[in-house]
Amino acid sequence: MVGTTLAEIRRHIEDLASDDGEYVLVCGRTGDRPVPAETARFEDRGTAIAAAQATEQYRAALRRYDPRLPYYDLIVCQDNGPLHRPRDVDGNGESAVRAASAPERAQSADAPDHRLLVEFCHRVAAAVFETLSEKGYDDVESTVMDAYFDLAETVADPDDLCLRLLESMAAELDERLSPTEQADVLADAATRYVPVESAVDPVASTMSALRDRGLLADYACEPTATDRPDRSRSVAVDVTDYALSPRNGRLPVLPVVFELFRRRPDWPLSRVRVVGREDRWHVTLELASDADPDGLASAPIRSET
Repeated sequence: MVGTTLAEIRRHIEDLASDDGEYVLVCGRTGDRPVPAETARFEDRGTAIAAAQATEQYRAALRRYDPRLPYYDLIVCQDNGPLHRPRDVDGNGESAVRAASAPERAQSADAPDHRLLVEFCHRVAAAVFETLSEKGYDDVESTVMDAYFDLAETVADPDDLCLRLLESMAAELDERLSPTEQADVLADAATRYVPVESAVDPVASTMSALRDRGLLADYACEPTATDRPDRSRSVAVDVTDYALSPRNGRLPVLPVVFELFRRRPDWPLSRVRVVGREDRWHVTLELASDADPDGLASAPIRSET
């Protein structure tokens, strides 16, 4: 499957990278750092150009899954400090790859929040696809891809389509993998995304990140509750205007769990419970080291008690 190729290309880019390198890859139009080289630095310009070519190969392979994946005009920049947006680049940029048609350029010029939303969805999908293939879940991988192609024929808006992709992915993981397998896939996939520092309050950090990317409008965390007998904990959050829609009585929570695993991979997240309220979702995240996981890709919607 394509995911195996994705993993091989990613490892090749990692081999080219250098921790103290001065050269990075960016999109010359948007300033975005491209998956899978978003955190990589390279020792010299020639190595960075080779990495840019490999990055474009990676994105071309991923595009077999997702034809709407944004196209980037990759350039190599010498980065001696904070990375600037393209309008601030002082002339050190060198064109490495050019691969965007006029309609695709227009799509990349969306408002920043829309662009962040689309790119986040694609990055999460890429990480999950890659993990599914490496772990041998080819049937799940193919089913998600087929469902996405069906959606692409009827959904024209790129923002809406990327959200539908995550909804389909969450539904297929929930239906075809056991809860333990879901936890394993999502925890592994989270390691393939841009690393972040462990958060003191990972739930608030996760919700803030999802809000900034347009996955929700606002949130309010309640104090952490602890069950003394088994030392389990739960954190409740009220989420307003969540962008993903329920399916068959379940709410896709894949991006929430994915982001939590990024911030605290050591958290024993065991269950996600969801209650629908008038204008928001009440989401409870349960943590218990000795409990079987449940509802991590798509959580059942329960009635208010």
